[in-house]
Amino acid sequence: MGLFTRPVWLNFLSLLPATTLAVLTLAIAFLRFYDVQDFPLLGFIDQPRLWSNRFTVAALLATLANFGVEWNRRNRETNRLAEARQREAEARQREAETREREAEARQRDLSRDRCQVRCLAAQVRYQLDPTDDHRRELALALAQLEEYQQVLDRDLADNVPPFDG
Repeated sequence: MGLFTRPVWLNFLSLLPATTLAVLTLAIAFLRFYDVQDFPLLGFIDQPRLWSNRFTVAALLATLANFGVEWNRRNRETNRLAEARQREAEARQREAETREREAEARQRDLSRDRCQVRCLAAQVRYQLDPTDDHRRELALALAQLEEYQQVLDRDLADNVPPFDG
């Protein structure tokens, strides 16, 4: 059943105008330039010049059909190339978006790490030397942690779909 698929018949039909044109050109030349003395077979044809003219018209029609087939083929090829370029551009866009998301994630991770280090350092300084300056630094670190917690809670609320229990 693979023989009757659409692309096979379309490929076959696309060859038909050019092949018909070649056969008609040979028939025109045969009828125009030879006579019964060269080929006795021409004796069976009543009016070779008239048939040559008819074949010339048919050849012109086959040329037009071939032109249409080639036009269609080139348009399909142009469309295929344009679609390939579009797919490549979309792939590059997706890659750029992915790199951007990864850079944002790295930036968030670095920010979180800096916050954690700052808080840990403030805690250790206060434990080693519980002065008012270290207490204020520890309070600032705690405020920063609470602010970071609010940001995380807001992001979680924005990104998590509601539970449909």
